[in-house]
Amino acid sequence: MTALETYRKQFDLSGKTALVAGGVGGIGSAISEALAAFGARVVLTGISCQEDDCQQKAREITAAGGEAYGEVLDVTDVPALGQFMQKFVARYGVPHILINCVGTHKEAPALEYSEEDWDRIFAINLKGAFFLSQAVARFQVEQQTGGRHIHISSVRSLLGIGRGYISYCASKGGMNLMVKQLATEWAKHHITVNAIAPTFTRTELVRKYLDDPAFYNPLVARIPLGRVCEPQDIAALATYLASPGADFVTGQIIFIDGGLTATQ
Repeated sequence: MTALETYRKQFDLSGKTALVAGGVGGIGSAISEALAAFGARVVLTGISCQEDDCQQKAREITAAGGEAYGEVLDVTDVPALGQFMQKFVARYGVPHILINCVGTHKEAPALEYSEEDWDRIFAINLKGAFFLSQAVARFQVEQQTGGRHIHISSVRSLLGIGRGYISYCASKGGMNLMVKQLATEWAKHHITVNAIAPTFTRTELVRKYLDDPAFYNPLVARIPLGRVCEPQDIAALATYLASPGADFVTGQIIFIDGGLTATQ
């Protein structure tokens, strides 16, 4: 094998299976496409009301020359995660790559924030993230396959914002430390755990903010590269972290923000 071939293999995902939780969202769809483009077999998931969307995205990836399947998964149902993984492994084998794109928020002033909303956001953004990683890692450890765990965090895990984002910021901050702890515990099993922390990304979740000039213009003015993040930016980084080329990268929170956090 030549030196050039060796480097090309560093980004080859052929023979790898990727579980992309939240794979029908704007970020998850882009990551699913990117992983498939580099040879991974992709299983993308959504909750039950997104089942048709899962199947449609899987068909689109397959029609474009990749290999993809759609499944239903609710990461907030912890007992069901173990059952899901049993069926997953029986059908697809142990996933080498886990991408967690599941996340949401509820905007409300901190002084008015309800316990119900707080618990719901943490159940999705942090509790679900941990127990999903745990469910996957149990099989990776048992079968000694190693693996890659990649969670989508946010610049708001590090920076506050002058809006009612208390549960979102707190849950993503917790995710960052969760990533570092899991990376530390699971390194001996050859499982790497990292997070990608983007600034505002052009997805449906934040469309109303990006469509508001009063919000968008000051936001972009603070970003040195002069634009918001696109799903493809995140997909490219996720593909690297999932690849053999990132074998020595673990416990990292990588901010993909056009230089925003460098200015704070």
